[in-house]
Amino acid sequence: MDSIRSLHPLARAWLLDGPLSPYVERFEALMERGRYAEGTVSTDLRALAHFAHWMTRCRLAADQLDESLVELFLDSHVPRCDCHATALRTQGDLRASLAHLLALLREQQIIVELPGPSGPIAEELHRYNVHMRDARGLGVGTRKGRLAIVGKLLQCKFAGTAIAIGELQPEDVRGFIATELTRVNSVSHASALAAALRAYFRYRATCGDALHALLGVISSPARWSLASLPRALTAEQVQLLLTSCADARSTPLRMLAMVHLALDLGLRVGEIARLEMDDFDWRAGTVTLKGTKSLRQDVLPLPAATGEALAAYVMHERPATTLPTLFVRRMAPHDRPIGVDAVSRAIGRALRHAGIDRSCHSLRHTLACDLVNHGSSIKEVADVLRHRSMNTSLIYAKLDRHALAEVALPWPGSTA
Repeated sequence: MDSIRSLHPLARAWLLDGPLSPYVERFEALMERGRYAEGTVSTDLRALAHFAHWMTRCRLAADQLDESLVELFLDSHVPRCDCHATALRTQGDLRASLAHLLALLREQQIIVELPGPSGPIAEELHRYNVHMRDARGLGVGTRKGRLAIVGKLLQCKFAGTAIAIGELQPEDVRGFIATELTRVNSVSHASALAAALRAYFRYRATCGDALHALLGVISSPARWSLASLPRALTAEQVQLLLTSCADARSTPLRMLAMVHLALDLGLRVGEIARLEMDDFDWRAGTVTLKGTKSLRQDVLPLPAATGEALAAYVMHERPATTLPTLFVRRMAPHDRPIGVDAVSRAIGRALRHAGIDRSCHSLRHTLACDLVNHGSSIKEVADVLRHRSMNTSLIYAKLDRHALAEVALPWPGSTA
């Protein structure tokens, strides 16, 4: 209760005498489990005190809370707030603190979980998810993205009614795509829409629905296959990147380990985030990848430099934890595995520190280009990068300088 005692007396009264008083100790326990810093806990309690004061003025109880009321507080009350000066008014801090509050209330079953699709739409999405997983072998991320798009389409047309795919008209699909592209107008989003809808309609065709007219409505944006060159790092840039990791002020060993995993093994950021301690056989010098994008279990050799970087991170920088994952959070909430975004940020920060304007994926490109230019075949590149299709690896054929030199035609007018 030290954090509560540090509050202004008025804020303390709002918190302990208001509608959130039964949950204050549980909230503090939640913060303690996550090992949040004392200053963060104090800020969160100030946010809860302000919100509790607003709830009292609006005569709201804790079991009435949801995201819409939080947004009402943030959008309507805070900008015009006339509460005492002790009230926290920082939008970002308020939003984060109230998200913790809603999570606690749902954990305690005080308020209901966020509603998802229900009824016929939920059943249809479940069947389609099983089809994508078992018949198509698609990864979790791909399935999640496609289900979100298909769910929106079904919600627009069949909300509250039975699903009759035969009633979908070309105009419905065109209107849905136009609405989505108005919301997010990018080539990548257009491609995702086209791929998700086309795949779903083909699935429905296997169920006996005649959907050729709907498939004809969907057109993909122009994205020329194999039109660009892979943007790989030069040998000088690779050395600069590794040096910049070692010189980083924050978590240099973790950053270096992640960079080596991407650069030496060609791992995707999601694969790096999912690695566990038991995946490594240090005596045999191998690492086992489970749940990859291709849904296979692959055993890869562990290069000496990569193993040394990982060992240094585990011995000197990995937080004390009981979690099996290799990389865990170093900031509150603790004792949780990191996400894909954390890996992307770490590698991206290393690239920026080295002054290299490239994406995380460029490290995979670097490995592939290095293999090609040292005589490896495209089939070998596909095996190392674990591509499901050889076509994905064909782009690296453009960088096989030795093979291209043999088939190059002489320049007109030259004596060669």
